[in-house]
Amino acid sequence: MSSKLSSRSRGGAPVKANSKETGPKLEENLNIFKSDKFDADGFVNSKCNSLNEKEIRQLCSYLLDLKKASAEEMRRSVYANYTAFIRTSKEISDLEGELLSIRNLLSTQATIIHGLADGVHVDSLSVTLPEGSGLSPDLDRDPSDLENWLIEFPDILDVLLAERRVEEALSTLDEGDRIASEAKGNNSLSPVVLASLQTAITECRQRLANQLSEAASQPTTRGSELRAAISALKKLGDGPHAHTLLLQAHYQRLQSNMQNLRPSSTSYGGAYTAAISQLVFSVIAQTATDSNAIFGKEPAYISELVMWATKQVEDFAVLVKRHALASSAAAGGLRAAAECVQIALGHCTLLEARGLALCPVLLKLFRPSVEQALDANLKRIEESTAALAAADDWDLSNSPAVTRLSGRSTTSVTSHHHKLSSSAQRFNVMVQDFFEDVGPLLSMQLGGKMLEGLFQVFNSYVSMLIRALPGSMEEEGSYEGSGGKIVRMAETEAQQMALLANASLLADELLPRAAMKLTPQGQNIYKDDPRRRPSGQNRNTEQREWKRRLAGIVDRLKDSFCRQHALDLIFTEEGDSHLTADMYIHMDGNVEEIEWFPSPVFQELYAKLYRMSGIAAEMFVGRERFSTMLLMRLTETVILWLSEDQTFWDDIEEGPRPLGPLGLQQFYLDMKFVLSFAAQGRYLSRNLNRVVNEIISKALAAFAATGVDPYAVLPEDEWFGEISQDAIDRLSGKPRIANGERDLSSPTASVSAQSISSIRSHGSS
Repeated sequence: MSSKLSSRSRGGAPVKANSKETGPKLEENLNIFKSDKFDADGFVNSKCNSLNEKEIRQLCSYLLDLKKASAEEMRRSVYANYTAFIRTSKEISDLEGELLSIRNLLSTQATIIHGLADGVHVDSLSVTLPEGSGLSPDLDRDPSDLENWLIEFPDILDVLLAERRVEEALSTLDEGDRIASEAKGNNSLSPVVLASLQTAITECRQRLANQLSEAASQPTTRGSELRAAISALKKLGDGPHAHTLLLQAHYQRLQSNMQNLRPSSTSYGGAYTAAISQLVFSVIAQTATDSNAIFGKEPAYISELVMWATKQVEDFAVLVKRHALASSAAAGGLRAAAECVQIALGHCTLLEARGLALCPVLLKLFRPSVEQALDANLKRIEESTAALAAADDWDLSNSPAVTRLSGRSTTSVTSHHHKLSSSAQRFNVMVQDFFEDVGPLLSMQLGGKMLEGLFQVFNSYVSMLIRALPGSMEEEGSYEGSGGKIVRMAETEAQQMALLANASLLADELLPRAAMKLTPQGQNIYKDDPRRRPSGQNRNTEQREWKRRLAGIVDRLKDSFCRQHALDLIFTEEGDSHLTADMYIHMDGNVEEIEWFPSPVFQELYAKLYRMSGIAAEMFVGRERFSTMLLMRLTETVILWLSEDQTFWDDIEEGPRPLGPLGLQQFYLDMKFVLSFAAQGRYLSRNLNRVVNEIISKALAAFAATGVDPYAVLPEDEWFGEISQDAIDRLSGKPRIANGERDLSSPTASVSAQSISSIRSHGSS
C-alpha cells in the first residue's frame, strides 16, 4: 500500500516508475514494514493527511479495483489448478482415514501388551476390580457405582445399537471416552481395566459406524434420515467416509430418477432439456445443501463436492448433446440449440447461491455443438440468399412484414425510404432472425465468431452482386465463396445501382443495427451478475472495426461498378478507344470554324453522371453522401485512367504530330468542363481536382515544348467557364433564364440519345 500511496500525484493518478529503478527503490520502501514496531494506523495517517476528500475517494476506488482484480485472478488460478488441488485434497482425506485406523490398531495393541505384561487374560469387562482402583475424587460416583457402570457398559451399547438409538449410543460412547480420559489422567483405574474399557469403546464405535454406513447406502434412506446417519458418522470421527457416502447416496437417487426419463425420437429438445435439468441440478443443489449443513466449509469436503458436481454436469451435458443439441445443431436450428443452452444455464446458475460456479464447465461442453449450429445457420443464410439472387430482378421495394419460423410475426426494420431487392430483403430478414436467436449464447463468448461468420456470408453475397454486373463475368472465380452460383444480370443502370443500394444499406445500417443485439445494452443477460458483463468499450471497438470491414466489402463492389462504367465510356464494343490523343492533335489544320463544346466522351461522362444522380436521388434518400461518393469515384476512375494512359501521353508529347493551339484549347475545355460539373454536383474531391490540374499541366508542358507560350493561345478562364456551363445546361435540358441564372438543382431532366448524337456531330465538325 505504501508504494501505491507514494506513487500517486495530487490528482490521484498512479505514477509509473522507471523499470530500472523499481527494484532497489521498492525494496527500500518495504523496509519499514519489516520492523516489529510498525504502526499500520500511524503509517496510513501520515500518508493520507496530505490528501483531500476527492483524492481519498479516488484512492479507495483504486484499492477496491485492485481487490476485485486480485479476487478474479485468484479465481482463475484456482480453476487453472483445480484438478491437482482436488486430487491432493482427496489424498489428504484418505490419509486421515488411514491415520484413524492406525490409531485404533495401536490402541488395540496397547491393550494386548498391557494384558500380557500383567499376566492377565481379559475376555470382557466383567472383571473384579483390584482393591484401591475406585473413582477419582473428581468423579461424582462412588467406587461401587463405577464398578457397576463398567460391568453394564457393553450390554447398554448392545441394546442401543440393536434398537438403532444412534444419538443415545453416541452419548454413551462420549461418556465412556470421558471416563477413560479422566481415569488415565488421575490413575483411578488400573491399566488392565482402562485398556479393556478403551477396547470396548473402539469395538462399539466400529459396529456403530458399520451400521450407519449400511443405512446410508440403502436407496430407501433419504432426507432427514440420511442426514442424521451421515452426521452421526462424522461425529464418530470418520468424516471423509461419511462425506463420500453422502455423495454416493445422492448419486443413487439421481440415477433412480433418471430411469423414468426416456427421450423419444419425437420429443421436443427444449422439453427434454428442461426435464433433465430439473432432475440433475435439483439433486446437485440438495447435495450441496446437505454437505454444507453437515460438514461446513472445510476445504477437503468442498473440493470433493465440486469434483462430484462437475462429474454430474459433464454426464448431463453428454445426455443433452445426444438427445437435444445434436440434431438441431446439424440442421442449423440455432434457436432450438440456444433455447436448450439457455434452459441448462438457467438451472446451473441457481447453484451459484450454494457456492458451485459450474456454468463455465457447462459452456465449455456445449460450445462445439453451438458452433456447429452457428455454422449451419450461416450456411443456410448464404444458400437461401444465393437461390433468390439467381432470380432477382434487382427491383427495389419496401420490405414487407415477415413471419419467423417460431411463428412470431415481426416487421422489417427498414423504413419506407430504405428499399431492397428480393434477395437483399431475404438476407436482411434471416440476419435479423439470426441475431434474435443468438442472444442467449453471448455468455459463451461467441460474439466474435458470430460477427466473423456473418462477415463471410455478407462477403459472399456482395461477390454475387459483383458477378451480376455485365462486365464482370470473367471474374467469376476470383472471389471467395462465389464460384458455382448463378446470378441474374443487372442490365440497366438502375438495376446496377440497385446492387449498390442493397450492399450499402445492409453494411451501413441494417447489419450493424442487428449486431447491436450482441452488446450488453442489446441483450440484458448480465443484469443479475455484473461481474460477467463484457467490457462495453471492447465490444463497441469490435463493432466499429466490423462495420469498417463491411464498408471495405462495399468498396469492392463500388470499384467494380465504376471500373465497368469507365470502360464502357472509354472503349467501344470492338475495343477501340473513345479517348485518344488523335482527337486533339488532328484538330489544327483540319477545322476551319469550330463550335466549341466538350468532347463527346466527356459529354457521355456528364450525361451518365446526370442520369445516375437522378436514380440515386430516389434510391438513396437520407443517404445522399453515399451517392455523392459513388459519383465522385466514377469521375475519378475515368480521369485517373486518362492520367495513367501512357499511350495517350506519348502521342501528345512526342507525336506523330505536335499538339496545336486548337487541340490545346479543346483539351483545356474538356478538363475545365469536368471540374465544372463535378463542382456543381458536389462530388469534386481534392484528389480529382489535383489529378485534373496535373493533367492540364502535362498538356501545357507538351505544348510549350513546341516553342509557343501556351497561355498566349488560351482564352481567359471565364470563356471556358461559360462554355462549360452552357454545355451543362444543354446536356441536362435546363433552359437559360432571362436574367442569366440557371436552375442547377433539378435532377429530373434528362438527355435523349438523339440529342447526345447531335451534340457529338457538332463537337466533331
